[in-house]
Amino acid sequence: MTDTALRHPSPSATTPLEPDDPPMSGAGDDAPTRRSRRLWKIGLLSVLGLVLLLVLGTVAVGLWVRHTLGSSVETFADPFAGLPTRAPQQAVEKGQEPATNFLVLGSDSRISAGDPSQWQVGAQRTDAIMIVQVSGDRQKVSVMSIPRDSWVDIPGHGPAKINAAYSYGGPALTIQTVEQLTGIRINHFIVADFESFKTLTDEIGGVTINLKTPQTLAGTELDAGAQLLNGEQALAYTRERRTLPGGDFDRINRQQAWMRAIVSQVFSSGTLSDPTRLYSFLHAVTSTMAVDEGLTVDEMQDLALGMRDVRSKDIKFMTVPTAGTDMSHDGQSIVNLDADAGALLFEAFATDAVEEYMESHPGAVELLPATVN
Repeated sequence: MTDTALRHPSPSATTPLEPDDPPMSGAGDDAPTRRSRRLWKIGLLSVLGLVLLLVLGTVAVGLWVRHTLGSSVETFADPFAGLPTRAPQQAVEKGQEPATNFLVLGSDSRISAGDPSQWQVGAQRTDAIMIVQVSGDRQKVSVMSIPRDSWVDIPGHGPAKINAAYSYGGPALTIQTVEQLTGIRINHFIVADFESFKTLTDEIGGVTINLKTPQTLAGTELDAGAQLLNGEQALAYTRERRTLPGGDFDRINRQQAWMRAIVSQVFSSGTLSDPTRLYSFLHAVTSTMAVDEGLTVDEMQDLALGMRDVRSKDIKFMTVPTAGTDMSHDGQSIVNLDADAGALLFEAFATDAVEEYMESHPGAVELLPATVN
């Protein structure tokens, strides 16, 4: 799949447009959305919660997960059943384990992932798309963001923004689209929304973010430099895009910066050594997650125990290489992916060789900097 082949859509492949959240250029991308009566409680970037559950994987946490997780985590029907094509399984040598890949969507939709009957074409928006990989040796975590406006081929629909896949066909089509684009075998699927973002942040006493410039967040004026943000301020920080010079690219960095800050805070604040605080935090995490039904308690516990030595320095954040922005023939702002650089990174993920790729290709992928816009 080449950039030129995806640059201009046909009228029949128009992406479902999205209200109140224009694309990077500021052009409108609008269409009606429907609000569900059920407000499903899923935390923004609940992948962070999953990673934390895995990273904090002591035996005690494992036992807590076994007794509590099953009843507090929302699950939805197997999105992998019936997929017409799949990316190949990772080949591993005898005695080795393959990497585990999670596809994570952040959405503003209120339609419950646990009730497929509520899913409707065009009713969901995916503002964050990430592949989170836990390495086969369980010692590294790699988080790769895919810009929501990336211009890709969606099976059965043709060229469109990648976030249209969820509107067109829900979790199954999104998985198929991402696997077709990347060649990475997705093992599990997680859906998140923005509503529980502030709750998770407040649960650990706020997060410290390095602000590049003075800014106002949730009505509070803050200076540049390290600032402790509460939940409301963190939510405002990660939702902002229109005033950022890099638009959605900068917002992706802010989302990743928040995830990094959460991990750092949990490790440094004494949460791990305080059973009451740990229980409260884990309860907040697990009560705001929606995962595919194949992600069992047994698998979570196995991953947790395998990752007990992972620390924040072992978690790397990056974004898929891009080749600039463009406009579709119908006026949509789109992101062109860098096919050559992307192929190398995708192969590294598909073969569980991200660390080796980073070492042999320094500078090929921009990692999350210490301070973002």
